[in-house]
Amino acid sequence: MFGAPPIGCVPSQRTVAGGPTRDCVVRFNDACKLFNAKLSAKIDGLSRTLQDTTLIYIDIYDPLLDLILYPQQYGFKVSNLGCCGTGFIEVTALCNNYTAAVCPVRSDYVFWDSFHPTETAYRNIVAKLLQRYLNRFF
Repeated sequence: MFGAPPIGCVPSQRTVAGGPTRDCVVRFNDACKLFNAKLSAKIDGLSRTLQDTTLIYIDIYDPLLDLILYPQQYGFKVSNLGCCGTGFIEVTALCNNYTAAVCPVRSDYVFWDSFHPTETAYRNIVAKLLQRYLNRFF
């Protein structure tokens, strides 16, 4: 079971609630951390109760936040805007060949649109998750 990502740092929420400097929204991230702590505790409790079942809480909050806060360490140039369109509000269906411009180098961006990470960002996240959790599956 995956935890919540740092919602307060995705481009759309930075635009909507991050003020004129589009900062990460601390209260949104605090809510995600609280949710994740409770979810993790519940998963641990269920794992002890349902001993014939493998339940694993997977933290995606920290790996994604690390990419956002330290993009240069991972080869990214932009972590506060999405590659698609203006990077402020566009999400999924609004990012297509007919309605939005796309950045010239997608791998420079942590986010594809105003909410979803790019393929390059996901590759970084998955590599970290495999290192941390793979041994718990077998």
